[in-house]
Amino acid sequence: MPMSASVVVNRAELLDMIRELEVEMDEAFSEASRIQRQRDEVLDEGRREAEHIVADARNERDRLVSDTEVFRVAQRRVEEALADARAEAEGLRKETDDYVDAKLATFEITLDRTIEEVRRGRERLAGRSALDSLTEDEVDRIKLPEHLEG
Repeated sequence: MPMSASVVVNRAELLDMIRELEVEMDEAFSEASRIQRQRDEVLDEGRREAEHIVADARNERDRLVSDTEVFRVAQRRVEEALADARAEAEGLRKETDDYVDAKLATFEITLDRTIEEVRRGRERLAGRSALDSLTEDEVDRIKLPEHLEG
């Protein structure tokens, strides 16, 4: 509205923005779910691989039990392989968690901005409603800023 502090908000545009936000939220949640599923699959695969390595190492140990030095080498390799598998699984979990956290942070910022826009729109509507309820005498008594007086 010209020459006033009131703002007219286009309802259709605001609803379109909210719908776009809903779509983006759905996509973000879908992507986060997909990433979590992938992370779980990678962790499960790492666990299976670690179990397989341990089982292979036990079989190898049993076969080489008569030779102490060979047994020690096998034991060391199993421990290294298990440590490597654990480190890789932990790295993948951290990377996935960081990615999901970044997506959720972006989503949070978008939501905060939208909420702020809605809050400002509601405040403007409330301000306009307060002006509509003024009587003509009250309107006449309102002192305009100097640059608007004429």
